[in-house]
Amino acid sequence: MNSDIATITPKTVDQLTFEKPSLEDGSAMWELVNNSTLDQNSAYKYIMMCEFFAETCVVAKENGKLVGFVTAFIPPERPDVVFVWQIGVDASQRGKGLASKILNELVAREACKDVRYLEATVTPSNVASQSLFRRLARDHNTECEVKECFAEELFPGEGHEAEDTFRIGPFNK
Repeated sequence: MNSDIATITPKTVDQLTFEKPSLEDGSAMWELVNNSTLDQNSAYKYIMMCEFFAETCVVAKENGKLVGFVTAFIPPERPDVVFVWQIGVDASQRGKGLASKILNELVAREACKDVRYLEATVTPSNVASQSLFRRLARDHNTECEVKECFAEELFPGEGHEAEDTFRIGPFNK
C-alpha cells in the first residue's frame, strides 16, 4: 500500500463508523455482495478497489463488522466526476438510510474536493437505486439527469438489462 496517501480518519455517525477500506475489507465486501441480490464481481475486484481506489471507496462498520460500502473512482479523463461502481448494504441495515450516508461521506471526502458530479449506472428495474440517487440530488439541492448508457444487447448472454446513467450535480462545495 502506498504510504504517501493521507490517512482518512474514521468518522462515527449513529454507532456506525465510516472509513477508507483496508485490504482485509475486500473479502467482507465480496461476502456482503454474495449474500445479496447485487451483481457479483470477483473477490479480486473488491481487494483491488481497496488497494488502488481506497480514497474514493467507503466502508461502514458497526462494532467492527462491515455492514455497508461503496466502491467508486474518479475517471482520469473526467476529474470532476466520481463514478459509483457499486453500493452494498447488509440486510440488517436496510431501511435506515445507510446508503445515503455512505454516498454523502464519499462526496465529502478530500479526494472528491474537485468533484462536481456523481455518476452511476442503474438498470430500469432497480427502483431502490433510482430512488437513492434522486434523493441524493434532492438532499444536495441539485439535478439528477438520467440518460441511456449501455444497451441490453451489449451484454453477453441473457438476462442483463440495459444500464442508464444517473448524473447528480453540480455539487456546491
